[in-house]
Amino acid sequence: MRLQKFLSQAGVASRRQAEQMIAAGKVEVNDEIVDQMGVQVDPTIDHIKVNHKIVKLSEQKIYLMVNKPVGVITTCYDPQQRETIYHYLPEEYDSLFPVGRLDKDTSGLILLTNDGDLAQELTHPSFEHQKEYLVKIKGEVEAGFMRRMKEGVGLEEGIARADEVERVSPDSFTIILHQGWKRQIRRMVQALNYHVLELKRIRINKYKIEQLGDEDYKLISREDIM
Repeated sequence: MRLQKFLSQAGVASRRQAEQMIAAGKVEVNDEIVDQMGVQVDPTIDHIKVNHKIVKLSEQKIYLMVNKPVGVITTCYDPQQRETIYHYLPEEYDSLFPVGRLDKDTSGLILLTNDGDLAQELTHPSFEHQKEYLVKIKGEVEAGFMRRMKEGVGLEEGIARADEVERVSPDSFTIILHQGWKRQIRRMVQALNYHVLELKRIRINKYKIEQLGDEDYKLISREDIM
């Protein structure tokens, strides 16, 4: 079994995130750092560590939906010792990894899981699973702005397009994306000479933030989101 596939099946990260962790030198096999892709491992024999912690295959898949507050980062491990989403959760969920990302200044839904296959499907644009956000900007949401967001805005990676955009107040709108580029909405808005004041993810695929109610986090099933 390839190392990155093992890490995904063990619930450490999606396959793409696992490759990034390997390249960063965070993974050890039998006490030796591995930073090359394609290494074969045998989970019954080899001792595999991530950030110096032993990793084993997990039989039970767990899905935890979290309402992330502003000012908190979503990474599993932060060398700068900043406050992460795991500070708000019981220790039993420390082995789960975030699916995708929300930057520090963004609030709303983030899924934590140990299901690497589901994470890969939710984050890869080819599956076209949507995420919906509520955005408040400095200024007024005009028709031309909304048209440009849907027609496409040039970013470093290419043309960023919203699947849907809807004005909900003079300075706020909802936007639906299946692309998942880093800080995509903020950069799209900035490219059109506006500034994001507040950004909140309110839906991941078919799971809506209202389903959390007043809870900060909730165990859900795979069917709740897929």
